[in-house]
Amino acid sequence: MDLPVVKYSKSEYIETDTGNKVSRKSVICGSQNIILGGKTILQTGSVIRGDLRRSGAGQVVVVSVGRYCFLSQGCVIRPPCKTFKGSFSYYPMKIGDHVTIGEGSIVQAASIGSFVQIGKNCVIGKFAIIKECTRIEDNTVIAPNSVVPSFSIYSGSPGRMVDELPESIQEIYEARTKDRYAKFVPSMD
Repeated sequence: MDLPVVKYSKSEYIETDTGNKVSRKSVICGSQNIILGGKTILQTGSVIRGDLRRSGAGQVVVVSVGRYCFLSQGCVIRPPCKTFKGSFSYYPMKIGDHVTIGEGSIVQAASIGSFVQIGKNCVIGKFAIIKECTRIEDNTVIAPNSVVPSFSIYSGSPGRMVDELPESIQEIYEARTKDRYAKFVPSMD
């Protein structure tokens, strides 16, 4: 599956020193609490809520996103929250390298491993753990506190394991995310 070249308007994206390409039309709240690993693309309308954090002073990493990640249009990344011993709190979220999150998906996972593909319009429940080398099909709902094992394909609502991925999936996803980044180029306008 060869990915097409995607041209974007240079005036619409900010490129950081580490090669992140962030749409000016994405919503980043609490940027001081967010780490983007490098060569990550945030498309128009994607939202990262770094402002949702535990109360208290000091610098806190709320959302950590790895390298070569792709956050599609309209996806929402929000740290998980719960009330524990009478006190409401948010907890940090870690997203690994080479992760693609599809259009319109809402993610409140505790962690997403590396080499993960999440389809369009998915809901990843609070504190879900998605292990590395997995694929979540379009329109799948992963229940809160679920653990999605490595090399699995999940689909449905609620999401269930429907198939397994080959051991070569890590190389496939890595090549695909690097290819997607390389083909996300500014138009000459």
